[in-house]
This record gives sequence, C-alpha cells and structure tokens, in this order.
Amino acid sequence: MNADEFLVAINPDPMQHSVRIEKAKYDVMREAILGNLLEHGPMTFKQLGEMVEAQLLDVFDGPVKWYYTVVRQDMEVRGELRRAPNFRNGSKRVGNLPLAI
Repeated sequence: MNADEFLVAINPDPMQHSVRIEKAKYDVMREAILGNLLEHGPMTFKQLGEMVEAQLLDVFDGPVKWYYTVVRQDMEVRGELRRAPNFRNGSKRVGNLPLAI
C-alpha cells in the first residue's frame, strides 16, 4: 500500500471538522477495534480504547488514543459500529453490527 493514500474520517458532530488520515493507519485501527469487539463483545468506549491502546501502543506509529477516537467515530457514522443501550451505571458502550470481515 502506498503510504500517501489518505481517507477522510467523518466526525459525527456537524460542528466539528472531519479529518484526513493515512488509510494504512485507519485500517490497522479499524481491525483492532473490530477484533476486540468480536472477541470480547460490547463494552464501554473506555474499555475498548484501553484494549486497543494496550494492543497497539508499541507497534502503532502515532497517538493511539487520538486515532482510536477518530476511527471509532467514523465507523459509527458509516454504520459499522453502533452505540448499545446504557450499562447500569449510565456509561455508554459500543457494539458491532453483524459484519463480514
């Protein structure tokens, strides 16, 4: 893959700008998000972010938390992820829609 390939990650907040990021980094982050959700099921945004960060911290070139947030939001906008009903404590959790990976 050409390192110069980029895509626009859409922000769900219309008051915020979408961002242009490297497709290779987007793909790595997307696979980590989906892999953790498929293996562990729905979880809070924080739990998922911690799992992704632990998995990619030493191998990802860039700020893992920032890319996690950008890619997760873009996946929500594109319908790849959805917010599941609240946990008992009121925190939001994220789940994945049935996907063919």
